[in-house]
Amino acid sequence: MNDISSLDASADSGAGPIRRTALHDTLVNRLRDMIIEGRLDPGTRLHEGQLGEQLGVSRTPLREAIKYLASEGLVELVPSRGAVVKRFSPKDVQDMLAVLRKLEEFAGRLACEVATDSDVARVRAMHDRMVACYKSGDRLEYYKLNQNIHTAIVALSGNTPLIEIQAMLQTRLKRIRFIGHEGPEKWAAAVSEHEEMIAALEARDKERLAEVLGRHLSNAWQRVRGAL
Repeated sequence: MNDISSLDASADSGAGPIRRTALHDTLVNRLRDMIIEGRLDPGTRLHEGQLGEQLGVSRTPLREAIKYLASEGLVELVPSRGAVVKRFSPKDVQDMLAVLRKLEEFAGRLACEVATDSDVARVRAMHDRMVACYKSGDRLEYYKLNQNIHTAIVALSGNTPLIEIQAMLQTRLKRIRFIGHEGPEKWAAAVSEHEEMIAALEARDKERLAEVLGRHLSNAWQRVRGAL
């Protein structure tokens, strides 16, 4: 099992103590980013004392943030061991991606049927910002926009149960999806697939969008399987 003491605090993009404004959300976001980027590896025990010192906060708000991440499925609360970054097996990941693929294919078809021009324009704007981050090499911001695009397309379906289930799976797969962009070839391929996605959405071609989303998520498994 990894230990938090091995972390390089200076690697955190938000160096220094966290201000008390919106402390809970800030802590949740900071810890989630650390998990996504691999600075808190799967299996790492979250020592409240060390984390609190690193982030400049007391144990109480930190404990609440960790509980929230546990509710998202990114952290496991293990009796007698405390909080541990969740480790998913290859089968767990493959199964979740298979379900996510079907959900997003369905959502893509619905989105093409009901989305307004302004809805699609907002997704296009996110896509353009994502491509700019790709070109500048800002991998974490690229990843967040990438995930926001998937969320936005699903939201355009207007189907609340679909939106909620997709959000749960997407959250659990955050670290896994992040490593799917490691290496220039994988990253370029993912961007190319997103270009196809946006073109299909703008054309309101529901079968094309469903196909691209399905292929994109099938390829996501191929991109990450070797790293699991």
